[in-house]
Amino acid sequence: MSKPFQPSNAFWAETHQVENQPLALCNYPMASGDSALVEILARSDHPMPVDIARFGDWCGNEHAQQLGHDANRHKPEFFSHDRRGERIDEIRFHPAYHELMATACREGLHSHHWQGGAHAHLSRAAKYYLMAQVDAGHGCPITMTAAAIPALRHDEKLYQHFSGKILHHSYDPSNIPDSKKASVTVGMAMTEKQGGSDVRSNSTLAHYDGRDELGERYLLSGHKYFVSAPMCDLFLVLAQTEAGPTCFVVPRWRPDGSKNPLQIQRLKNKMGNVSNASSETELRGAMGWRLGEEGRGVATIIDMVAATRFDCMLGSSAGMRQATAQAIHHCQQRHAFGATLDRQPIMTGVLADLALESEAALAFSLHLANAFDRGDTTLLRLATAVGKYWICKRTPNHAYEAMECIGGSGAMEDHIMPRLFREAPINAIWEGSGNVQCLDVLRALHTHPESGQALLKDIDNSHHNASLNRAVDRLATQIQRGIPPQQARFWVGQMALCCQASALYRYSPAWVAEAFCSARLSQHAEGWVYGALPNHIDRAALIHRASPT
Repeated sequence: MSKPFQPSNAFWAETHQVENQPLALCNYPMASGDSALVEILARSDHPMPVDIARFGDWCGNEHAQQLGHDANRHKPEFFSHDRRGERIDEIRFHPAYHELMATACREGLHSHHWQGGAHAHLSRAAKYYLMAQVDAGHGCPITMTAAAIPALRHDEKLYQHFSGKILHHSYDPSNIPDSKKASVTVGMAMTEKQGGSDVRSNSTLAHYDGRDELGERYLLSGHKYFVSAPMCDLFLVLAQTEAGPTCFVVPRWRPDGSKNPLQIQRLKNKMGNVSNASSETELRGAMGWRLGEEGRGVATIIDMVAATRFDCMLGSSAGMRQATAQAIHHCQQRHAFGATLDRQPIMTGVLADLALESEAALAFSLHLANAFDRGDTTLLRLATAVGKYWICKRTPNHAYEAMECIGGSGAMEDHIMPRLFREAPINAIWEGSGNVQCLDVLRALHTHPESGQALLKDIDNSHHNASLNRAVDRLATQIQRGIPPQQARFWVGQMALCCQASALYRYSPAWVAEAFCSARLSQHAEGWVYGALPNHIDRAALIHRASPT
C-alpha cells in the first residue's frame, strides 16, 4: 500500500508563476523609433530634429504614459458655486491633466506653427502626433487655442490684444480674469440642441451694447449644447444678429473683473475623450466682441474649424500608431502554438495591415502639414476635409483589430487599448461628422473648382503604378462630371486612398507604397477586413518597419 501524498509548504505556495506575459510598452523612443515618422521628416528636408527626438523620448517614458492613464481615470469635476455661494463655474482636474497641458504649452503645440520658421507646421504636427499618443483629451483645448489664431486675424484689435497671451508658452489654469494672466486658452461654442452641425439654425441671440477700445460689444443670450473645454479663458461663439449668424469673442471674465455669465449647466458624460471636459452652457447676457463681419460668422469661424479638423487627422493618426505599436509589441513577445504571434501566418497579415494603414494616415497628414508650410490654401481647402473624413473613419475598426491582436489583456482597463478604442470614434464625430465632411468636399468642388484640380495635380500619377493611375483617372472623370450627394462617401473615400498612396510614394520606400496600392486600390484588394492582404505583400517587412522598439 502506497504512502499518502504529503506535500511540502513550498508545494502549496508555488502555484503562481508569471510566464509568457509581455512586458508593457514604455520607456521607448517614440519618435526616433517610428520609422515612418523618421523617413517622412527626412524626405521633407527636415531630418529628425533633436527637439522632436527628445520630446518623443519623453512621450514614450513610463511617467508620461502614467500621466495619460491618471488623467483619464480621474474625470474632471464641475463646481458651480464656491463655499460662500458665489457662482464660479469651475472645473477641477487631476494634477496629471495639468502636467500634460503644461508640457504641451511648453513645447508650443498651440503656438509653434504660427510663430514662423522653416517647417514650423511640420514640426508642430510631428510633436502633436507624439503627444496625442500619450493622451488625446488634453489635445482638445490645445487644438482650439491654436486654431483661434487664424480666426482672430479677422479683427486686428482683438488679434493684437489677445494673440500674445494665446501664443505664450506657459499654462495658467487659474480661474481668474485674463488681464491677470500671462497666457490664456481658447474654447469654442457653436452647436445647439436644435441644430447640431446646422449652425445656421442656432437660436442664441446677440444684442448690440455699444463700443469700447476692442470694438463692437454685444450681450449674448442662449444655450450651447456642446462647449468644448469650458475651462478656457476665451471662447469663439456663434450667435444671431439681425444680419444672421455672427462670430463673437466671449471672455470668461468681463474686463472690469466681474464674472461673465457663461453658466455651465453640467459636464457631458462622454464615452471617450474623458480627460477633457465638455459641457452644456447657458449664456445669460454674456458680453462679447464681434469678430469679423456681421452675418458672416460661419465664414469667420470656419478658419478655426479647418485647423481643428487637421488636428483630428493628426490625432487619429496618433491613435492608429499607438494601437499598431501596442499590437506588434505584444505579439513579438507572446508565444502560442510554437512561435511568437508575430510569426504566425494569419496574425502577420493583420499586423502588417494595421501598420500599412497607420503609415498611410501619417504620410497624408504630414503631407498636409507641408502644404500648410507652403501656404497652399487651394489644396488644403479640399484635402483637409478629405483627410478628416477618411482617416478618422478608419480609426475605430483599426483600434478594435489591434485590441483583438492582444486578446483578453487588451480589453482590460489597466491596458491602454480600451482608452484607444473609446477614443477612436470621437474625431470622426467632432468638428463635423463624416457626412458633413463629404458635403464640404462637394461644396468646395462646386464653389472652388480649382481645388479639385489642385488635388489631382498633387496626387501626381507619374509613379507608374497601374492601380493608382486607374483610380486617379476614374476620379478625375467623376470630378469633371460632378459627384452626386448619394455617392459622395464613395468618391471622397477614393480621393483619400489616392492621396494616401501618393503621399506614401513621396515619403516612404516604394515597396510600402506598392503594398498600399495592392491592398487598397488593385483588383486584388480583398475588402476592408484588416488582415486580408494580397499574398505577395511582404508582411514581415511591414511589421519590422512598424515595430516600436
